[in-house]
Amino acid sequence: MSDHKTFDTVKDYNDFNNHTTHHPLVSVLDFSKAKPRHGHKMTFGTYAIILKEVKCGDLIYGKHTYDYQEGTLVFIGPGQVIDVRDKTDIYQPLGRALNFHPDLILGSPLVKQIEDYGFFSYKLSEALHLSTEEMQTFLDVLDKIENEIKRPIDKHSKKLINSNIGLLLDYCDRFYDRQFITRQHINTGILAGFEDLMNGYFNSEKPYTEGLPSVAYFADQLHLSANYFGELVKKETGKSAQEYIQTKLIELAKDKIFDSSKSVKEIAFELGFKYPQHFHRLFKQKVGITPSEFRNRN
Repeated sequence: MSDHKTFDTVKDYNDFNNHTTHHPLVSVLDFSKAKPRHGHKMTFGTYAIILKEVKCGDLIYGKHTYDYQEGTLVFIGPGQVIDVRDKTDIYQPLGRALNFHPDLILGSPLVKQIEDYGFFSYKLSEALHLSTEEMQTFLDVLDKIENEIKRPIDKHSKKLINSNIGLLLDYCDRFYDRQFITRQHINTGILAGFEDLMNGYFNSEKPYTEGLPSVAYFADQLHLSANYFGELVKKETGKSAQEYIQTKLIELAKDKIFDSSKSVKEIAFELGFKYPQHFHRLFKQKVGITPSEFRNRN
């Protein structure tokens, strides 16, 4: 059984990987310096961006396993738990990593911006696969951060380190946009699955028993994180996942409204609305008129 390691500080992770701590809040690691080891379950109190340059084991996140491939980036946020299970007793980790404590970005623009980088809450199976050119760009910026860390700390250090971390994250954001495009054939299948799930949900008793479905519900059914699923839907359709669900709701509502044997209130409950007035509000927002007006006009 794997040991459980907790990394609350940058130094904790440095010590585990046989690295000297040059800065208490940020480090750049070269895993080839780490000692060979067996699998571990790890809990992070820091942000970590890990580049695996070779395949070296399976990562377990929840119930799903992800096989590392060359040039793969994984993003880990504070509070996340991962489990690295190797297929041999001992393995030598290889690759690079950026590890920084949340305190590093306090008081900087990055403290607000980092919430916009949704990939820190993606599942490990949604890792970023880099091209050779993208990997070189990533490593170039990583080297700049490392050089700044090893300099004597002065009044410019924090600003320059944070600026380069922000630059690195912006490049990762761009690379993810590229990945959404190059994986379009896979994304199309996911959208088809999303549509099937919505049809199945609204044709069942779930709207009565569980109410309106959430984006997180469909993401979980498709074995995706809510953030990754939302980005995928947005990139493919131009709509947010929530807007996509609402569009489906309105389509179903329009069809049901033609059945004059049911009141608008009954239709609202059938669709999963807890309060009919919420249905009225959404329908008018999307269609421009109330459900009753739509019925009368048609």
